[in-house]
Amino acid sequence: MSQYDEGHTLAGWIGVAVATVGCSGLGAGICLHSAALIVAGLAVTVASVLVTWTLHLTGWGKPSGIRPRDQWGMRVRDLSALEGHPDCWGCRLAGRGRGRRTADSEAPVGAAAAPVAGAAGEREPVAVGAER
Repeated sequence: MSQYDEGHTLAGWIGVAVATVGCSGLGAGICLHSAALIVAGLAVTVASVLVTWTLHLTGWGKPSGIRPRDQWGMRVRDLSALEGHPDCWGCRLAGRGRGRRTADSEAPVGAAAAPVAGAAGEREPVAVGAER
């Protein structure tokens, strides 16, 4: 048995199911030479991406990496999706996660805030490969 959940989520399963229906319609349209079926199949396939993305953003997906064992179930929502996952392309497209603007970045040009010693989030520079 695997040591982690391998990404089995409600967003993943529903997205694959909708994409399967879309690809099946597309394939039937190609076989039957039906432009209407081809267009419908393409539309459903594109909709599968949007459905999966929406479900991911509402917490029914999962972040990258390994989740704790108590969060492996498909019916467990990931509430960290509301802030955005750190290295998630989908979260960044939605304006969440690492690419968000902070109050300091919204300051007018030339009015840079001076760093406060010991401020939260302040890091000391460390050389690459150096031990902490």
